[in-house]
Amino acid sequence: MSPSLPRMAKVGLLLDQEAAERRWRHGFNVFEFYLEEVLAHGGIPYEVMTGVQTIDPSYDVIVAAVAGEDAETASILWSYMEQGGTVIAYGNLQVMAPKLSALPVGNTGPGYFRPGVAYPKAEGVRFHNARPWKVESDPDSVVIREGVLLHGKPNGVEAGDALQSFPVGSGSLDRWAVDVGETIVVFQQGSRPVWEDGFPAPDGSALVNEGILKADDQIELSWEWDRSLTETGNPYFAKPYGDYWREMVIGHLLKKVVSLGLTLPFIGYWPDAVEQVALLSHDSDINEDEHAWSTLELLKECGVKSTWCMLEPGYGPDVYSKVKEEGHELGFHYNALALDGGRWGEDEFNRQLDWLKTEAKLEKVTSNKNHYTRYEGWGEFFRWCEERQIEVDQTRGPSKKGNVGFLFGTCQPYFPIAWADEKNRIYPVLEIGFLTQDMDCHPLWADSSIIVPFLEGVREVEGVAHFLFHQFHIHTKEPVREAFRQVISEARNRGFEFWTAEQINRWYRSRREMSTRIGQDGQLTVLGPIQSNAVIWIPLAPDQAENETETVISRFGVPCLKRVAADLPQTEESQTTKTENVS
Repeated sequence: MSPSLPRMAKVGLLLDQEAAERRWRHGFNVFEFYLEEVLAHGGIPYEVMTGVQTIDPSYDVIVAAVAGEDAETASILWSYMEQGGTVIAYGNLQVMAPKLSALPVGNTGPGYFRPGVAYPKAEGVRFHNARPWKVESDPDSVVIREGVLLHGKPNGVEAGDALQSFPVGSGSLDRWAVDVGETIVVFQQGSRPVWEDGFPAPDGSALVNEGILKADDQIELSWEWDRSLTETGNPYFAKPYGDYWREMVIGHLLKKVVSLGLTLPFIGYWPDAVEQVALLSHDSDINEDEHAWSTLELLKECGVKSTWCMLEPGYGPDVYSKVKEEGHELGFHYNALALDGGRWGEDEFNRQLDWLKTEAKLEKVTSNKNHYTRYEGWGEFFRWCEERQIEVDQTRGPSKKGNVGFLFGTCQPYFPIAWADEKNRIYPVLEIGFLTQDMDCHPLWADSSIIVPFLEGVREVEGVAHFLFHQFHIHTKEPVREAFRQVISEARNRGFEFWTAEQINRWYRSRREMSTRIGQDGQLTVLGPIQSNAVIWIPLAPDQAENETETVISRFGVPCLKRVAADLPQTEESQTTKTENVS
């Protein structure tokens, strides 16, 4: 039997439905709900509380994601903290400022968070909106001031502390000024629906205002401050800011837990022995069979599997048979581009999908990518996918040379959130955006100097390195084939494995069904449909880590022990679940 572990922290996630309903009635979004996705995506165990009245002292930490700004909320949370509880908030709980001798100074943003040593991956992390507090008196009451908010630009005027920690009785309030839930959502999906062209890059490298509505018409990063240049002068969005915020939320929570002498085992992003994951996809576009045969030949040469997004009228039946025979995934390439005879509409989406299933003899289609990254509105497209059991979308990526990279602030697979008209529900459609397409294809498109920066950026946050190559360009351009080979070589040198979108989707969903528990005997178990190669990380306090005889690995800035699900004791609950690997 393994040594007994510390008690597992009981984490409550406050999603106050009454407070949310008040905002929805007036048409306002409650993107703070996305903090639940942040925890779930990170493999963190938690319990949801739908009202502040359900709070009790048994919770060690309460993440106050959605909370009322009223006296009752303040009173209940204050009492909970006085009894030893820890509350973590993100840009809210303004109602508590007076009791903490703090003064809300209004909204600021967009801007940048300068984390210092607290988050060494970036000198500055962009945020969308923050509500900092100024401590009016007794500044010694703030036991932690972490990081500085800067207004507008990375070297902007200081706008306040990023994180303040206040002692309250035997407990504490840790308040981030940044509205992290909203920030991540806005980076990933934009700040409003797509109904008009976006603003082009001032240097002319990304003229998105060409009269075609696309996903990248709504991005919330700065052309000036958030792009870097490669050695050849190729501009690219260099930082997955949303993923940084995910890591900071989880890292801060874990540090609080271990500081209380507790632990909080969580599920790792990828299976044991899989360091990193990359995805190759192809859009059939010109639809010549010879393009497909050339692509299959290159894939076999490189020993990788890929996802093929098929545009009507598609390839011949022999191509489809060979693609499936060689283990590649056949997906959908919805055409809503009027220039190519397409149209935006659910009926047209369904017609084209039915065509693909019939022509390629597919009972189920898992993945889609919209032709030319066409997009309109906010969530109607995800509703179409949901209705037809499309489980993966890949549309969110760059359409121009100058906006390649992390233009949506992420390289993580993620579930998007709905607008206020659907009460900000989570769509069950996994978004796996792409970073670039067809390098060294044309001077108007990106070159292969971006490959290494993208792989390094993805590896830093354990995301998915998704590269798009069209079969037409693979067939007709040797420089594109060489760029393809370079992606494979550089990725493998960095520990990446190549999965299809269907594989990523299957793993991701199965991983999300698992949860961790430490029993009264101090033994760790995994609950749910278990993937036997899943990794579980056990956070340790620094002093525990120093005395640990096992290898300790840092995860989210916290020392952790590693376990694999197959090696853990089986409970009666876990023995009845599946154990096959999906990777």
